[in-house]
Amino acid sequence: MTDLGGVDMVSSGKTAPQVHGKVNWRRFAAIILPSIAAAAALVVLTSQAVLAVSFSISGTPFTVAAKQLKGQGFEQFGVLDHSVLKNLPGHTNQIVLTANAIRSATLSHLCQSVSLGAFTLRITAGDGSTPVTATDLVVDADQLSGSTASFTHINIGQDASTLNEVPGITGPPGVFAQQADTVVINNLRQHAYATTAGTFTLPGFSLSFGGSC
Repeated sequence: MTDLGGVDMVSSGKTAPQVHGKVNWRRFAAIILPSIAAAAALVVLTSQAVLAVSFSISGTPFTVAAKQLKGQGFEQFGVLDHSVLKNLPGHTNQIVLTANAIRSATLSHLCQSVSLGAFTLRITAGDGSTPVTATDLVVDADQLSGSTASFTHINIGQDASTLNEVPGITGPPGVFAQQADTVVINNLRQHAYATTAGTFTLPGFSLSFGGSC
């Protein structure tokens, strides 16, 4: 058994190592995100960026939170998203983000909120025994956190163009990426700019104006 910056790795039947147990997501992100940032810079320099979403983003961030996320098929890599606006705060019309893709996901106690000036729009779902479900879910975000995270059969440092856990979702050649067979994140929070999904089912859906998540 070897140790990779606090992530316990053991050999598996695959060429990639397998992760067991819980991982401190903040510590994990501290290891991974600098490399992703470097890869994102490479994307900017080489103009090889691909959009993880199929639309121009508004540039307005929103918060996504869930008590627990469970996913089958996970990918993460750097992307360069584009906005119609030319003067986003701290940006031009381009924002460097991470694409977080899951082939099949369930989320319990989902909350999404976005500030609309004097008001905050809040959506909740999956509060009962039936969680929110999504397929081919992609969230472009600049911040992710959670109390714990666990992965199985994780590849860290894979070329983004060779990802195969989520059909049709890959990054540019030469860009740092990671993928895993499964992912579980407790107390998930994401500061996101875009979300797409093949299907998105929200039992107990509620939309209201109120506080943020």
